Amino acid sequence: MSIKRDIPVITTVAEMHAWVANQRSLGHTIGCIPTMGYLHDGHASLIREASARHQSVVISIFVNPTQFGPSEDFERYPRDLDRDLSVVAEADGSIVFAPTVDEMYPNGPQSTIHVDGVTEMLEGALRPTHFDGVATVVSLLFEAMLPDEAFFGQKDLQQTLVIRRMVESSPIAAVRRVKITIMPTQREADGLARSSRNVYLTKEERALAPAIHQALIAAVNAITSGERSREVLEALMLRKLQTVDRFTIDYAVAVDAQTLLPKETYDQDDTVALCIAARIGRTRLIDNELIGVTG
Repeated sequence: MSIKRDIPVITTVAEMHAWVANQRSLGHTIGCIPTMGYLHDGHASLIREASARHQSVVISIFVNPTQFGPSEDFERYPRDLDRDLSVVAEADGSIVFAPTVDEMYPNGPQSTIHVDGVTEMLEGALRPTHFDGVATVVSLLFEAMLPDEAFFGQKDLQQTLVIRRMVESSPIAAVRRVKITIMPTQREADGLARSSRNVYLTKEERALAPAIHQALIAAVNAITSGERSREVLEALMLRKLQTVDRFTIDYAVAVDAQTLLPKETYDQDDTVALCIAARIGRTRLIDNELIGVTG
C-alpha cells in the first residue's frame, strides 16, 4: 500500500534557487517535468522516470498565458493543485514549483524567444504565437529550476523539437546544459493519448476520440507493409478520420520526424512522423506516431 506524503510547494524563483542549492550540497542531481498542471498518468510516468534517474525531482505547474492565442482556452484550462500534489506524491516527485504569472513575468511578457525551422508548420501555422510562448516559458522555468535533465512526452512532438533547438541555441549556460529526454506517449486502453484536455470531452466525444489513434495506426501498418508515398499515407489517415463526422480535421500529415517537412516518398532509414490534429466539440486533440522506414 502506497503512503501519500506532503509535497512542498515553492512559488518564487528565489525559493527555487535556494532549494536547488541545498540539493546540490547533498550531492543530488535534479530532474524536472515542466507542466501546466491537471496532471494525469502521462505526467506521472515522466515523474517516475525522473525519480528513477535523479535523487531530486521538481515538477513545475504553471498555466502559461503567452502560449495561448486570443480565442484559446487559457481561462478554462483545468486547474486543481490539490489533485496535482496527490499525483506528484504517488509518482515519487520531490517538490512542486507553482509560480504566479507575476513571478514568471514580473514586468509583463514584453519579449519572447523565437525558434526558426520547426515552428512555421503544423501547430505553428495554426497557432502563430504558440511556440514563442512555449520556448520562452521553458527557458524561464529552466533558469528557475536549474535541472540536469528535463522530461517531456512524445505526444507534443513539435514542441519537443522546439525545446531541443531552444536549449541548443540558448545563450544562457544553465539552460544550455539541460539534457532533454523524450518519453513515449502514454495512452488509455483504447489508444487515446492521455491529455489534460481530455476532461473537456463529453461521454459521446470520448467514445469517438480513439479514431485519431486508429488513423495513425492504419498509416503505421501501411508503412510496415511497404507503403512509401506521402500522398497515399495522408489519404489513408483522412479516410479513417472522415468516418467520424464530428471531427473537424486541422491536419493529418506524414512528414520527416526531424524537420517536420514533407517528402513525396520516404526512403530506407527515414523516420516518418505521422501527425494528426482534430477538433471534436469544444476540444482540440493532437497525436502522432513515429515509424522508421526499413527495407
